[in-house]
Amino acid sequence: QVQLVESGGGLVQPGGSLRLSCATSGFTLHYYGLGWFRQAPGRGREGVSCINVVDGSTYYADSVKGRFTISRDTANNTVYLQMNSLKPEDTAVYYCATRPILELPRLWSDNTKYDFWGQGTQVTVSS
Repeated sequence: QVQLVESGGGLVQPGGSLRLSCATSGFTLHYYGLGWFRQAPGRGREGVSCINVVDGSTYYADSVKGRFTISRDTANNTVYLQMNSLKPEDTAVYYCATRPILELPRLWSDNTKYDFWGQGTQVTVSS
């Protein structure tokens, strides 16, 4: 069975940092993209970042460029999201998800293209 498990969320003050992890099982990070999405109360699921696990290409929402970094550890089938300079508006439940390589990067942030999702991890940025 394909499983994705997010971890690393928590409460952090504005300007702080967190590193989220997405541990995968049931497959290996060889043939697809992995995206990070977030959802705040009353909002839709927003694409944050995506990585093409084949060639390492990365994509970011404008709102997080320069602050967040996505990376992969193929040996451990894990993808990370390093989040720096966190802002209150980053508060959300963060999800990782997988998608086929097809149509990257043009549709990287289209959540309907992702087929497997993790359970989410809460990130709260507040003073």
